Amino acid sequence: MGKALRWLLALVMLVGAVGAGVGSASAAPATAKPATAKPATAEPDIKDRILAIPGMRLVEEKPYDGYRFFVLTYTQPIDHRHPAKGTFEQRFTLLHKSTDRPTVFFTSGYDVNTSPRRSEPTQIVDGNQVSLEYRFFTPSRPQPADWSKLDIWQAASDQHRLYRALKPVYGKKWLATGGSKGGMTATYYRRFYPNDMDATVAYVAPNDVMNQEDSAYDRFFASVGTAECRTKLNAVQREALVRREEILARYQKWADDEGQTFTVVGSADKAYENVALDLVWAFWQYHGVSECADVPAPTASTDELYAFVDDISGFAAYTDQGLATYTPYYYQAGTELGSPTFETPHLDGLLRYPGIYTPRSYVPREIPMRFRPNAMRDIDTWVRHDARRMLFVYGQNDPWGAERFRLGKGAEDSYVYTVAGGNHGSNIAQLAADEKAKATAAVQRWAGVQPAAKPLAPYDARLDRREVEREPALRP
Repeated sequence: MGKALRWLLALVMLVGAVGAGVGSASAAPATAKPATAKPATAEPDIKDRILAIPGMRLVEEKPYDGYRFFVLTYTQPIDHRHPAKGTFEQRFTLLHKSTDRPTVFFTSGYDVNTSPRRSEPTQIVDGNQVSLEYRFFTPSRPQPADWSKLDIWQAASDQHRLYRALKPVYGKKWLATGGSKGGMTATYYRRFYPNDMDATVAYVAPNDVMNQEDSAYDRFFASVGTAECRTKLNAVQREALVRREEILARYQKWADDEGQTFTVVGSADKAYENVALDLVWAFWQYHGVSECADVPAPTASTDELYAFVDDISGFAAYTDQGLATYTPYYYQAGTELGSPTFETPHLDGLLRYPGIYTPRSYVPREIPMRFRPNAMRDIDTWVRHDARRMLFVYGQNDPWGAERFRLGKGAEDSYVYTVAGGNHGSNIAQLAADEKAKATAAVQRWAGVQPAAKPLAPYDARLDRREVEREPALRP
C-alpha cells in the first residue's frame, strides 16, 4: 500500500471520529483524550521481503536507474516428486520496478544473464522481470548430477515453485516468455501448470512432434530466400568439404594453440564435419537474404573460405570446451525435445560419418540417454486443443520455424504471427504494423494494463538489447 494512501486512510478515520463526537449523544466527554491517527510505517524494503522467503539467498545487487536488480538463488528439490531426496541452488535474477506492476517470468532455456536485461513483453507492459536459469546449466546443477532428473516436467516444476514463492510479493498479473528454447520452456510450463500464468508469449519456439519425420526442413531449404542464394550456399558448403584436408590442418592447429580438444565427438575431423553441416542452417538462422552477397564463391581462397565457415558456423562449437556448456541442452534434445535432420544431396560422396549429426554425439558417453517419443506429442496436443492466451512469434526465414506450434479449434484468445523475412531473432516489434499493434495490445490486456498498442516503457538501449546468441545449428 502506498504511503500517500495510508495517510489518506488515516485522515478519513480521524475525520470520521471527529464527526461522531459532534453529532452523537453518546460522544465521549470533553475530558476524554481526542482520537489520534497512528503514524504510517514504511513499506518493507523489497530486498528484505524477497530474502524473507525461505530458501532465498542474495548473490549481489547491481544498481540500475528506475529499477532494483538482484542476482539470487532459490533452493529447489532435485526431484520434485521426491523433495526429501536432496536440493540444489537455482540461480535467477529479479528486475524489480514495483509490486503494483505485472511481472514477466523469463527463461532462455539455458543459463541466466546476470546483467540487467528486459525481455520484449517486460518493456511492453512496463513490468518486473524474473529470469530463471534452467536446471543443470552451471552453476544451477545438482551435485552429483543425476541426469534422469533433467526433463521438461522437472524444469516446469522449478518455475512453478519459484512463482508460488514470489506471488505473495508480486500479486499482479504474471506472463511467461522466452525465445527459442526459452519459448519452448515457457510453453511446457504452461502445459504442466496452466493456472500459474495469465498468458504466455513464446518466440521462435521449435515444436518437433515426430522426431523421425523431418521432411518439413527439406521443404524449408528448398524454398527459403532466393534460388540464387540457395545455390551459392550449397556450393560453398560443398567446397568446404572438398577442401577438407587443407582446412582441417588449420583447424587442428588452431585447436592445439587454443588448448581445445575433441574427446566427446571423437576427433577434429568429426568435429569439422559437424561444423560444415551447420553452414547453411546457421546462415538462415542468424542472417538474411540481404547478406547473400557476402557468401564467397567456391573459387574463393582457402583463407576466405576458412573465415566464412568460422564466422557462420564457428569452429569452437564442437570442441569439448564448446560443447560442455550446452551438455544439458543436447541431453534434452536426445531424450525429449528431438532434433532436426535434413537431406544434403549436394554433399554426396563428401561425408565420412553417417549418423554423427545427432545429440548423442555431443554428450559424454558416461551419461545415459533414452528418447521418449511421447513428450512432444503431449505438448503439441495440449497447445492445439487447450491453449489459452498464448502468442507465438516466428521468423519466415528461420529454419527452426519449419516445425512450429500451431493452434487448433480448441485454442482460445491465442495467436501465431510470422515476421516477413525474419530469422531466429524475430519479435513483435518486427511484425507488420497491424499485427504488431494487435499483438502488443493483447500482451497488455493479458497483463491487466491499459492496452496502448505500443510498449508502455520507453526503449532503453542497454536493457532492451535483442542480441541473438550465435550457436550451432542443432541448438535453438
